[in-house]
Amino acid sequence: MDSEKEKQINETKIYRRRWYILILFSLFAFTQGAYWNTWGPIAESSEDALDWEDSDIALFENWGPIGYLVAGFFAAWFADVKGLRFSCLLSMFLLAVGTGIRCITIERPYVTWTVNIGQALNGFAGPIAMGAPPLVSTVWFPVHERTTATSIGSGFNLLGIAISFIIGPRIVKTSPSTFEVENQSNQTVNLNDTSAENSIQGRIQKEKDEIMLLMYVECAWAVLLFVAMVIYFPNKPPLPPTKTAAIPRIEFKNGLKKILRLREFWVIAAIYSVSMGVFNIWQGVLDVYLKPHGFSQDRAAWLGASSIMAGFVSSVIICRFADIFSRHLRFFLICMYSVGGAAFLWFVLLVEDAVPDSEVSLYISIILGTLCLQASTPLYFEMACEVCYPVAEGLTNVLLTILVNLSSFIFLLLHMIPNIGSAWENWCLLAVIALCIPFMCLFKDSYNRSNIDEENEKL
Repeated sequence: MDSEKEKQINETKIYRRRWYILILFSLFAFTQGAYWNTWGPIAESSEDALDWEDSDIALFENWGPIGYLVAGFFAAWFADVKGLRFSCLLSMFLLAVGTGIRCITIERPYVTWTVNIGQALNGFAGPIAMGAPPLVSTVWFPVHERTTATSIGSGFNLLGIAISFIIGPRIVKTSPSTFEVENQSNQTVNLNDTSAENSIQGRIQKEKDEIMLLMYVECAWAVLLFVAMVIYFPNKPPLPPTKTAAIPRIEFKNGLKKILRLREFWVIAAIYSVSMGVFNIWQGVLDVYLKPHGFSQDRAAWLGASSIMAGFVSSVIICRFADIFSRHLRFFLICMYSVGGAAFLWFVLLVEDAVPDSEVSLYISIILGTLCLQASTPLYFEMACEVCYPVAEGLTNVLLTILVNLSSFIFLLLHMIPNIGSAWENWCLLAVIALCIPFMCLFKDSYNRSNIDEENEKL
């Protein structure tokens, strides 16, 4: 009986359908990221049409980290105990329901409630969208494709955020500023005139119609994707791609106890959460640093989106090299942080006018720095899985991403200090990158999972 069980564990197979599963999961992660960032790119139009303020838009965005911190451990338990299909379908269902609720009404004050509920449900789906890519790669992919698969799954979530900067303004085109430009040739009208009031009401109604169209489009896509996942998104393949994929992981409670006592995990978590937590917030207020250099909000958004898309492409390429040259994850991270740190140092010197300013230099420094740091995320995910094995991959990486959100939350609290300004954030980002590099150099990485899989491949 034991020999038969051992034979089942050792029998492996790689299925072509693994890429279809990865595409479905990546689209789910893409959708969660894009829908979380629905309101930022159309803030001017939605505030005008719905009488919202910046605080309302900020709350919609904050449901992401709030939902993550509330649902993170529950998501890790679902991924560990219920498996990949159940946790992904539940998360996609929350997205579909959330987008459906946003379609109920566009009228105040009810729209504020429906949007908050929809954004909260989106936030609850975040832990699986952001933390489960290593679980997908473990369940479906061979050892020398795992890091690449993880980079695609995690990169699509950020790609969704980048694309939302393009899609939202393309559907919601009307705003007070665009309306003013469209009517520059018209004769100035007394605001008390009925015609002027009707014109304003017409603009607001047009804004509402365009926002509602965006809600319908997003809801239709979410429902379509949910149906596709219901039709075919199995929990795992008939035969595992690697030996470790067939070996049961430590039970959730014991796995949590083990990971909390594991010093190597906390070193990885500290480096990743501090550096990426600060970087994520820094990236969100990029327009503040660029405004004195003649960058409008739209141009800064395009630059941020371009940086994310460049980071996604570079992440896949770098992680493919990491798969080919296995057991060098730490080396790749040190190289990327060194180059990224140099790029951000260049950026700081530019914005502080310590070196001659140029638009090309700003573009290069931001894109190169973002490219390097963003590409590091899947490497951290895979390194944590290797160090923590046989703790479940879902638990390992959901906990890792919870700590990143906690780090971002703490960093955001610093912005509440009166008269603190914004220049310190650039130096803070540089400081955490510089601090992380020596810790990476001193860290001794291990490959507990790959040792078993590669040994099995030799048999």
